[in-house]
Amino acid sequence: MTPPAPTVDGFVQEFLQNLNLERGVTLSASTANDRYVALATTVRDYLVARWLEDRRAQRETQAKTVCYLSAEYLLGRQLDNNLLAADLTDVATEALAACGIDIDDLRGIEVEPGLGNGGLGRLAACFIDSLATMGVPNVGYGIRYEYGIFRQTFVDGQQIEQPDAWLALGSPWEFPHPEAAQTVSFGGYTESYDDDGVTRTRWIPGWSVRAVPYNYMVPGYRNGRVNTLRLWSAEATDAFDLRIFNAGDYAEAVRAQTYAENISKVLYPEDSTPQGKELRLQQQYFFVAASIADVIDDLADADLRTLPDRVAFQLNDTHPVIAVPELMRVLVDDRGMDWDAAWEITRQCFGYTCHTLMPEALETWPVDLLGRLLPRHLEIIFRINADFLAAVREAYPNDEMRVRDMSIIAEFPQRSVRMAYLATVAAVRVNGVAELHSQLLRETVLHDFDAFFPGKFTNVTNGVSPRRFLRLANPELSSLITAAIGDGWVTDLDRLRELEPFAEDAEFRAAFADVKAANKRRLHEVLRARDGFEVSDGHMLDVMVKRLHEYKRQTLKLLHVVTLYEGVLSGRIDVASLQPRTVIFGAKAAPGYAMAKRIIHLINAVGSVVNTDPRLQGRLQVLFPPNYNVTLAERVIPAADLSEQISLAGKEASGTGNMKFALNGALTIGTDDGANIEIRELVGDENFFLFGMREPEVEALATAGYRPSEYYQSDDELRRAIDLIASGAFSGGDASVFEPIVSNLLYDDRFMVLADYRSYIDAQTEVDAAYADRDAWTRSAILNVARTGYFSSDRSMREYIDRIWHVPAVV
Repeated sequence: MTPPAPTVDGFVQEFLQNLNLERGVTLSASTANDRYVALATTVRDYLVARWLEDRRAQRETQAKTVCYLSAEYLLGRQLDNNLLAADLTDVATEALAACGIDIDDLRGIEVEPGLGNGGLGRLAACFIDSLATMGVPNVGYGIRYEYGIFRQTFVDGQQIEQPDAWLALGSPWEFPHPEAAQTVSFGGYTESYDDDGVTRTRWIPGWSVRAVPYNYMVPGYRNGRVNTLRLWSAEATDAFDLRIFNAGDYAEAVRAQTYAENISKVLYPEDSTPQGKELRLQQQYFFVAASIADVIDDLADADLRTLPDRVAFQLNDTHPVIAVPELMRVLVDDRGMDWDAAWEITRQCFGYTCHTLMPEALETWPVDLLGRLLPRHLEIIFRINADFLAAVREAYPNDEMRVRDMSIIAEFPQRSVRMAYLATVAAVRVNGVAELHSQLLRETVLHDFDAFFPGKFTNVTNGVSPRRFLRLANPELSSLITAAIGDGWVTDLDRLRELEPFAEDAEFRAAFADVKAANKRRLHEVLRARDGFEVSDGHMLDVMVKRLHEYKRQTLKLLHVVTLYEGVLSGRIDVASLQPRTVIFGAKAAPGYAMAKRIIHLINAVGSVVNTDPRLQGRLQVLFPPNYNVTLAERVIPAADLSEQISLAGKEASGTGNMKFALNGALTIGTDDGANIEIRELVGDENFFLFGMREPEVEALATAGYRPSEYYQSDDELRRAIDLIASGAFSGGDASVFEPIVSNLLYDDRFMVLADYRSYIDAQTEVDAAYADRDAWTRSAILNVARTGYFSSDRSMREYIDRIWHVPAVV
C-alpha cells in the first residue's frame, strides 16, 4: 500500500519529536547539530518503512541480489540526496521554516563520510544509487573507516595529512547491528583430518576479530525502493582483560582492542612498511570474509548449489579478490563440498572489474605474507593455480613460457600472488571501464587470458549518477532542462538529446549562460568562506581535479600556467591580450608518494607567485583548495568552463570526472584516453579540444627510446618554462627545492609530459580563441550537455545486468 504523502504539519511534528526524544532538547535549547541530527532522523524515518518492506520482499521472492564488494564508497553528504530521493525537499524546507530554521544553515553541519579516495569510490556510490533507482536488489559491502583516508591541509604549500574525524559527532544515517557481528580469523595453521574416508583440511586460526555491521539506506529516486550499504567495523573479540587491568598494566589490558580496531581505522594505510602491507591485506580479507558470511547466513538453509542463482558478487578492482578463495574455503571446508562442485559454483558467482592499466596498480601479495596471515587461503590459491595451469598446458603443450606468464603465482622479483590473474581465472566475466581500456586489457595487460577464455572479456563504460551530479549539484541547470524538455530525464538521461535544438535558440543560450554565471558566483562564495580565496570575475574557469598521480599529468597543466607567466615576464605575451583565466586544482597525494607531494608543493608555490604579481594585472590565477571532496565537487563542477583530462594516452582507464564536467556544460581539453574518446565521439570534434599522441604513438615512442631532454632543447617556450622553475623563481631563489621535479621531467618523464607539451600549448591557444566568442562557447557547452546522457550510471548498470549479472528488478 502506498503510504500517504507527507505534509508540512506532519514533518514539523516528527522533527520536534525527534529533537525531544532523540536529542533530549527542546527547540529553543537546541544547537545547530541537534537540529541537523533531528532533521536527518526525520528524513530517515520516512525511508525506513520502505527499506524494511524491500528487504522483506526480497527474502520472500528469493530475488537474486547484486553484492557489490568495494574497498571505497565516496558517498558525499547524505541529507540532500535522501531528501531528493524521497521527494521531501520542499516539505522539509517549509517545515523547518515554520520552526524558524533555515534548512541551508543545517546543510553545512553535515560532515561528508570519509569512506573513499577518488573515482573508484565515487563510482561505487553512483552504482548503488542507480541499482536502487532501477529497483534491482543490491547490498554494497565495504569498511566503515573511522578516519577515512585523511584530511588534507597545506603548510607552506606542502601537503599535511590529518585525521578525518568524520564520525566525531556520530552519523544519524547509520544503523549499527552488533548482534549480527561476524567473526573473522587470521594466522594460525592448517591440518588434515579424515572425514569418513575423505581427507579434508581444517584451518586453526591464530587470532580473530569481530566485524560489526553498520547499515546505511540507499534510496532509489522517487520510486519507493531502498537498498542497503553494509559497512563493517572491526572490534576485538576479547576487548578488555580485567585481570591484567587489575594487575596495573592498563595498556596491555586493551591491547587486543587497539590491535583489532586498527583494521578499520583508515582507508589505504601507508604500505611502504611490512606492517602497513599486512594491515592492508587484513583490511581486504576482513570485509570480504564478513560479507560472504553475511550472505551465507542470509540464505539460511538454502541449497548452496543454487548460490549463482541467488547472488552475484562484483569485485570492484583487485581489493576484494581474496573473496574468491574465501568462498571456496567456506564451501569446501565449512560446508563439506567436493572441490570441483565448489569451484563450479564459485566461478559462476563472481564478476571482476579491472580499473587500471598501470602495472603497479595490479595488486600482488607476497606468498610469505599471505601464507602467514591466511594460510588456508594460500593453499586454495595454489590448488586453483595448479588446476588452471594444467588446463593451460593442455591447450598449449610445450609452451612453458606461456604457462609461466599466465600463472597466478609470480616467481620474480619475489614469489607473489597476482590478484588480477586470480580474479580473471575465477570470474564469469571480466570488464574494463571504457572502450579503449577494455581493448588494451584484452590486447596487452591480460592478452593471454583473453585468448584462453574467449568471450570472458567485455566492456562496461563507467557512468555517473544524474541525481547527484546534475539534479543536486546543478539545480538551476536542472530547472532549465526541465523547462525545455519536461520531466523524466533524471532517470532517462538519453532524453538530454532533446536539448540539441535549443543550442540554436539565442534565448536558451542566454539562459544557459546565466546559469553558468550563477554557478560561478556560488563557487566564489564557497571558496571565499571555505579557504579565503578571492576569485576574479569574468575569468574562464579552468579546472583539473583528480587524484594526484604523475600519469594524470598535473605537471603538464602547471607548465601551461608557467608558460603564460613567463611569456608576460619576458614580454613575449602582451598581458592585455591574455585571456583572463582562473586555474583550479584539486588533488590529494598518497602519503608515501614523494613525487606527487612535491608536485602539490610546486603548484601551490606557482600560485603564490602568480596570484600576487601585479604585472599580470589579475588576469591569471592559480587556486588549490585543500581537501577536495564530493561536497566541493558539487560546487566546482557546475561552475567550470574547461575540463582538464590530460593523462597520457593508454594510462587512464576511464575517468568519471570527465563525464561530470561535460554533463554540466564544461568543454573538455583532453587526450584520446579512457572515456575521453567516447565523450569526443559523442559531442563532436568541434566541441572538444583534442591534443597529444594516441596510444599507438605513445608505445612507438617508448619502443624507440624516449629522450625528454630533446624536447626541452628544441622548444623555446618549454625550455623557458622549465628554466624558470629550475631558477628558484617559485621557491624564494632556492633552486634545490624543485630540482627533483625538473630532473624527473628532463631525464625520466615516464608519462611523456614534454612530448605532449607543444600539442597541449597549441590546443590551449585554440581554447583562448574559442572562449573569446562566448556565444559560440555556450552553444558548444549546451551540445556537451545534450550529447552526454550516455554517461549515466543507470546505463552502466543496465549493461552490467545484461552482460554479467542477469539480475531482474523486484516489482
